[in-house]
Amino acid sequence: MTRLPLLALVAAASVLGLNTAHAADATQGNAARGKTLVYTCAGCHGIPGYENAYPNYRVPKIAGQHEQYIIDALHAYRDGDRSHPTMHAQASSLSEQDIHDIAAYLSSLAK
Repeated sequence: MTRLPLLALVAAASVLGLNTAHAADATQGNAARGKTLVYTCAGCHGIPGYENAYPNYRVPKIAGQHEQYIIDALHAYRDGDRSHPTMHAQASSLSEQDIHDIAAYLSSLAK
C-alpha cells in the first residue's frame, strides 16, 4: 500500500472516530423523563442512612450529585468496571438515553 492511500485511510478513520465520540457525548438528558425512571433507584438511594445486608455498606445518596458523575458511574456498572451485582443489573437494563435522563433529573435535585 502506498503512503497516500494509507494516509487517506488513517485520516478517514480518525474523522469517523471523532464523529462517533462526539455523537455519544451529544446525548442530552431530559430531567422530566428521568423523574419517571428513578423509581427503582429510590428503593435504596432514597432512604436516609440505608445500609444493605451483605456486604454491609452504606448506600450513597445520589440526589444532587453531578450529572457527569452519575453518567460515568452507570456506565461503569453497566460495563463491569465497577463491581456491584445489583447496580450492574440495574444499569444493564438502561438505554444510553435513560442514563442521561436519570442523571439530568438526579443532578437537578437538592443535596
